[in-house]
Amino acid sequence: MFRIIIKISQQKLYLYENNTLVKEYPVSTSKYGVGNKQGSNMTPLGKHVIKNKIGKFARKGEILRSCRRTGKIAVSGSLYGSDVITTRILRLAGLETGINKGEHIDSYKRAIYIHGTPQEHLIGKPASHGCIRMRRHDIVDLFDRVCTGTVVFIKY
Repeated sequence: MFRIIIKISQQKLYLYENNTLVKEYPVSTSKYGVGNKQGSNMTPLGKHVIKNKIGKFARKGEILRSCRRTGKIAVSGSLYGSDVITTRILRLAGLETGINKGEHIDSYKRAIYIHGTPQEHLIGKPASHGCIRMRRHDIVDLFDRVCTGTVVFIKY
């Protein structure tokens, strides 16, 4: 059984199988810091679960809008608006009422994802609008390893 720990202070995602570290990935969390309020563009803390896996057949770098493939490929390093989502999406749902689940703080309703980005040069630094960004090849690797129901802990 897999579990994920994201450490914001380190800008890292750690994948564990049972209690053994399997893989470590650099990530990018929110440039606005940590928080749970709807509209804050901050990364929420706490215990989450992977609720949906989206983009299984998308090409590396393919832009996903409204959780749908567009057929357009984003060039790495290019700017395509404020927070383009590419390659794969792991959609998170909060599991802690009052922390990341509930009215105005719900991670699922806020559309908090682990996803690919064309701004790979910013990985390792806070740069997102609340989500956890990954390099294209890393999100594909993680997506292929985990399933819905995998627990995700986001910690400072």
